[in-house]
Amino acid sequence: MKDKIRIASGQGFWGDLIEAPYLQVTKGNIDYLVMDYLAEVTMSILQKQKNKNPNAGYAKDIPPLMKRILPFCVEKKIKVITNGGGVNPEACANEIFNVARELGINNLKIAVILGDDIRTRIDSLVNEGHPLKNMETGEPVDRIKDKLLSANVYFGAFPIVEALQKGADIVITGRTTDTGLTLAPMIYEFGWDKKNFDLLAAGTVAGHILECGAQASGGNFLGDWQSVDNFAEIGFPIAEAYPDGSFVITKHENLGGKVSFETVAEQLVYEIGDPKNYITPDCIADFTSIKLQDLGNNRVKVYDIKGFEDTEFYKVSCSYADGYSAVGSLTYSWPQALTKAKAADKILRKRMENLNLKFDEIRTEFVGYNSCHGPLAKEIDEDSINELMMRVAVRSSDYDSVERFGKEIAPLILTGPPAVTGFAGGRPKPSDVVAYWPALLSKKVVTPIVKIMELK
Repeated sequence: MKDKIRIASGQGFWGDLIEAPYLQVTKGNIDYLVMDYLAEVTMSILQKQKNKNPNAGYAKDIPPLMKRILPFCVEKKIKVITNGGGVNPEACANEIFNVARELGINNLKIAVILGDDIRTRIDSLVNEGHPLKNMETGEPVDRIKDKLLSANVYFGAFPIVEALQKGADIVITGRTTDTGLTLAPMIYEFGWDKKNFDLLAAGTVAGHILECGAQASGGNFLGDWQSVDNFAEIGFPIAEAYPDGSFVITKHENLGGKVSFETVAEQLVYEIGDPKNYITPDCIADFTSIKLQDLGNNRVKVYDIKGFEDTEFYKVSCSYADGYSAVGSLTYSWPQALTKAKAADKILRKRMENLNLKFDEIRTEFVGYNSCHGPLAKEIDEDSINELMMRVAVRSSDYDSVERFGKEIAPLILTGPPAVTGFAGGRPKPSDVVAYWPALLSKKVVTPIVKIMELK
């Protein structure tokens, strides 16, 4: 058993800083690189891609990234764990093998984790007594199952642990919890028992801190953000983990960013819900038990974390088609920019009413005034601002109404308030609305599958 491992965050979402994983493997010593690519809506996007092309459905950034970092990972024996396999982990693995062949790298073992995609099983699961009720509304999935785009179970750390036990150099999963990517190597390296919930909770908290990338090392920091050094080369966080469940959050010394009590604490309260009951497939972590100690020099110790037994359910992330939307905008200039924009919004709404257009929702925001804080926005002296953007969004199950809305924006330029500009990109066109359906499903009816693929 190792006395310490270093787990580095490489991506906080699909679209995060592309250079980050390269810097993590080249600017210092790490044992694991973990990369989180998936959000709830991402699965539906990837499923659409796979429907069009059976070899698609994973994060396309991964193969070119692996071309850059694979030689370093092989040389330094760095293992890579990512959920960027999306709805097609095997295709992602095959592309990495192609990269390895191009680089002349052999003896590469990739594990893919399958079984999380239950979209084709929905009817049978419902018939077997699993209603997959919406966790927010209580409605059964029957209401929207004919419109489902994706349905994926959140697996936890233990399928990844099995993959590591089978000698995988790279682990590619589908819908795995963000925290499980980090917890898994800690379980594997330290031999943690699956019933030691304090230790599992500790690894879960480490994963929560790493899952959003540089948000734990100075990025998006609400505190003294101007004290953060060198944003241009910000260092992503690293968890220096120990067998007793304690760990130190740090970063490579030669990169920018900031790891402090404040940056780590701020990430800890990000998207956690009930802090005493942070539920994952592996355990329940009590975030109120966490202790932090700022050691200085970009090192924060995290310890004394308590956990409880996991529940009998997996969370299921479903997405479904829910009509159409479109967004249009115009910019009004000084003087009286806000007054002009509000008048334009009123005119637009009256014209749509006269046309009997049908919308489930119409939202208007004034960028530069209330687009961030909504009704909490402070009143402004509009004569002290240079310009303001009116942005209007509509949503409807009626395609024709959304399409006609797009034709009503541009006419405001010559038929509404003066000093207007900013209409670009042509008429707003209807886009598909993808809605989210969270549900719970018994762990007894879903089995993760660990498949080993080798390049010899």
